[in-house]
This record gives sequence, C-alpha cells and structure tokens, in this order.
Amino acid sequence: MKYRTLGKTGIRIPELFLGAMTFGEQGGVGAPLAECRSMLDAYLDAGGNVIDTAINYRGGLSEEIIGEILGERRDRFVLASKYTVSRDPTDPNGGGNHRKNLRRSLETSLRRLRTDYLDLYWVHIWDDVTPIEQTMRALDDVVRAGKVLAIGISDAPAWVIARGHTVAEMRDHELLAAIQVPYSLVQRDADRELLPMADAFGFTIAAWSPLAGGLLSGKFTRGAPPEGTRLDPSGITQQQRHVATLVDEIADQLGVTSSQVTLAWTMTRHPRLHPIVGARTLAQLQDNLAAARLTLPEQHRTRLDEATSIYPGFPTNFIAQTKTRVLGASAVIRPDNGAAG
Repeated sequence: MKYRTLGKTGIRIPELFLGAMTFGEQGGVGAPLAECRSMLDAYLDAGGNVIDTAINYRGGLSEEIIGEILGERRDRFVLASKYTVSRDPTDPNGGGNHRKNLRRSLETSLRRLRTDYLDLYWVHIWDDVTPIEQTMRALDDVVRAGKVLAIGISDAPAWVIARGHTVAEMRDHELLAAIQVPYSLVQRDADRELLPMADAFGFTIAAWSPLAGGLLSGKFTRGAPPEGTRLDPSGITQQQRHVATLVDEIADQLGVTSSQVTLAWTMTRHPRLHPIVGARTLAQLQDNLAAARLTLPEQHRTRLDEATSIYPGFPTNFIAQTKTRVLGASAVIRPDNGAAG
C-alpha cells in the first residue's frame, strides 16, 4: 500500500484503514476471535497499520479482542479508538464529550486494549451540550499526559470542527489531525462542506461505510440478498440500486469485484481520504484490500462521478454562479494555504 501522513503529525498511515466494528460476536453477526486474528495478520502483511475501533463496538468486545491479538506487535500499529457513546444509559454522565466521560472512557479503552497510549483518539459524535472549547481542552490534557498522540473528530458539522480547531490553535492546544465521515457512492454529503474544510486545514479524512452497508459490494444486486446484514433491502432506493448496478457493470468489464471498484473510486475523491474497510471473514477483507492495487480507468471514474454527483446547495452554488460578478473577467489562481503539509 501507499502511505500518507496522519494530518500534519508526520505519522505514516496506509491507503486503507482496518475497521474493527465487526470484531466479536456479541450483539449480532460478527467475527470470532480466530477470524479476527487472521484478518489482522492479513492486513499487516498487505502493508496496513491503522486499526480503528470504539469503546462501544460489540459492547467493548472489539477493544478486548484487539488487545489480545495485537500482543507484542502493538507499536507497529496506529491504534485508534473513540469515545462519546454512553457506557451506561442509566448514568447521566455516562456519555457525551465532556471531560468526565473522556477520562473514564479513555482509561477503559486503554485497559481493554492492553496499552498505555492511543495513537489516535476520536470524538465519536458531536455532543451539542458540551462546548467544543471544553472538549478540545480535555483532549489537549490527555495528549500532554502522553496517553494520546493525535486527536480527531467524527460525525460533526463542519462549523463545529473548524471552530474547535481554530480555538485550539489560538490557545496553543493540540490541533486536530483528522475527521471521520460517512462517504460512499450513495452518500456524498461530505462533498458540500466537510471535505473542503478538511482540505483547508490539512486533515486526514477517514471514510466509514464506503460500501454503504454492503449495497455497493454486489450483495444486493447479484442474486438473493444475504441474511444477517445491517442493511434492510426494502429501504434501498431506485437511485441507489441504479448506482450499485453501474458498479457491478464496471466491475465485470474490469474483471474485478464490485467492492474493489467502489473502494478504488472512493480513494480517488480526495488526496487524504482513507476508506475504513471492515469484514466478518478473511476472504472479505482480502477482497477489499485488493482495491489498493486497482487503478480505476478515467472513463469509469467519470461515469461514477456523474451518476452520483450531488447538488451543492447554498452558498457553494451561489458563490460559483456569481464569481465573474465578484472577480470580473480575470482568472484568479487560488493561493496555497499550506494545507498539504
């Protein structure tokens, strides 16, 4: 795999991240311990080094399995976990982005993962009760304590992330290195504001559900729908099915799988975008990892872009439409903002 850096930290990360939401059989269909070990080995052999989990995945079993199978290889990995989701619904302070939940969640995750530090710690979901300034300060504290090396925010509005990052910069606190968003051929909302914001600040972008719950893997368009999946086939729209069928068509023309086409397209969307690939079996993971070797021909990429493009809405489209009125006939080259560092 090719490598980039995690934001502006200098930490090297591969094109594909390994998602561990499927690690463990608690709470539904998942992967048993032996299969998780095989998948981790295969991912490492392919050149991968980022494993992404969360305190709530599989009721905590995901972190426990990772802690067991990493063993002495722990320092070879860029280990990431998340906090926010409640650890105890009966406890008013058992969830959220406040300092109390951060501290207790981090200690729990470190214990389960059998490590004394995390390479990357995510705010899992925006908490509109806790001021973002407080969350950024609490994250800075755990970085300064040596328990976390880099920080990121998942599933939050662009204005919240931008405010948090800017306030941290003004106060000499730890800066954000990454954001995590849902992104796929059938969910491109992040194109409107989140990806441009990430470009401006130089954030790494971790894309979750790049296969749209299996919709873009061919599972729902090549025969009978599989059993035990999170995606309800009755909820698939006509447009989504059209996109999935187009992916299948391109995959057949190239002699590869639908998953590989989907992931290869996703990696073309932004120079710092990294799909998170999760799997329940070694065979599924190996199929996904093969996408790193696929170069999607331009004509196929264009077809997928056009079939899935979204209307940007206000103010993006308004700014584009009025550019000549603002700038006149002169062509303007955007200045380098240093985001690519």
